Amino acid sequence: MVIAFFHPYCNAGGGGERVLWCALRALQKKYPEAVYVVYTGDVNVSGDQILEGAFRRFNVRLIHPVKFVFLRKRYLVEDSLYPHFTLLGQSLGSMFLGWEALMQCVPDVYIDSMGYAFTLPLFKYVGGCRVGSYVHYPTISTDMFSVVKNQNAGFNNAGFITRNPFLSKVKLIYYYWFGFMYGLAGSCSDVVMVNSSWTLAHILSLWKAGNCTSIVYPPCDVQTFLDLPLHEKKKTPGHLLVSIGQFRPEKNHPLQIRAFAKLLNKKGAESLPSLKLVLIGGCRNKDDELRVNQLRKLSEDLGVQDHVEFKINIPFEELKKYLSEATIGLHTMWNEHFGIGIVECMAAGTIILAHKSGGPKLDIVVPYEGDVTGFLAESEEGYADMMAQILSMSAEKRLQIRKSARASVLRFSDQEFEVTFLLSVEKLFK
Repeated sequence: MVIAFFHPYCNAGGGGERVLWCALRALQKKYPEAVYVVYTGDVNVSGDQILEGAFRRFNVRLIHPVKFVFLRKRYLVEDSLYPHFTLLGQSLGSMFLGWEALMQCVPDVYIDSMGYAFTLPLFKYVGGCRVGSYVHYPTISTDMFSVVKNQNAGFNNAGFITRNPFLSKVKLIYYYWFGFMYGLAGSCSDVVMVNSSWTLAHILSLWKAGNCTSIVYPPCDVQTFLDLPLHEKKKTPGHLLVSIGQFRPEKNHPLQIRAFAKLLNKKGAESLPSLKLVLIGGCRNKDDELRVNQLRKLSEDLGVQDHVEFKINIPFEELKKYLSEATIGLHTMWNEHFGIGIVECMAAGTIILAHKSGGPKLDIVVPYEGDVTGFLAESEEGYADMMAQILSMSAEKRLQIRKSARASVLRFSDQEFEVTFLLSVEKLFK
């Protein structure tokens, strides 16, 4: 039996990649005799380097070999190729990329682990495969409809469209049509796994495949972080604030820097000890690197460059070190589907301050046995106020929150993921 995963960016360092490697490891344990294939566009590295990177970044080591099918047309799914009608362009591009994959290897079981729903009908009806999908984030969501309908500006809704009622109407029609096509493609899936309650609600409304859809929380390396001591280790006076997340536009790193600048301005008279913000994340390509440069420039413009550091594609051990020393973990993405970085912060004993939406609000930063496990905010002002509040708490109060947060994240462990993932994909192997 050949089991294939479609993951064009399998060498990236995000939470989606951790799901891929843990899913592969779980299947290899249960079906050791199968052949495992990963379709990837990472043509500039070898298979051994990819596997070594998975171990270095995520602490995941596979038990059996994996065959990598290298795809040359990954540029077809890059958003930079489609300045307009990006969703449509990338989706059509994914079909061409899927065709390239299918021409090189026809599997028995195909799992899209990166959210390219338009490849599902291709592998099901042309390749004759049983198909499954793990959805981290719906390509389009009802929230995106409301952003356009209410003419709100955002990273995926340009200002010139929000200012023009006619263009807003046209974009809304395009979104509804695209949502319908996306639903058709997704409904081809024999098994659908989603990573949170928020994603579940959107996928159920768009794909209408409730009978084969289930929540499978992503695997977080909770155990590794539980080994870190909970007490505040202070080598130097002051507090460290960290942010974990790929340098993608939707992660909204500028909000972190602006809120941090506001906090530094606020603290003046309050004389809080010295503060440092460290942004830790993966860069997938030149666009991400450009974003990091823009963030450096923003911190200079706000005069906080001496208090802000960037750590890109760092090893897992270094990530652990930062989390063990940090007081606050920052997360600013609106409607984050889940947020593995948030869980890692909580497991490590870092007090989380996440966006009041999506997975963090519904699934993760929720009370545990009636106790507070973290904090939520929405605006620059809200984040700055909440950071000031956390920093002004007593060490004992912070310790209490840390303990509750750590206890609450055991439900997101690798072991829990393996059980729910294998249960969900069972149907593909009958």
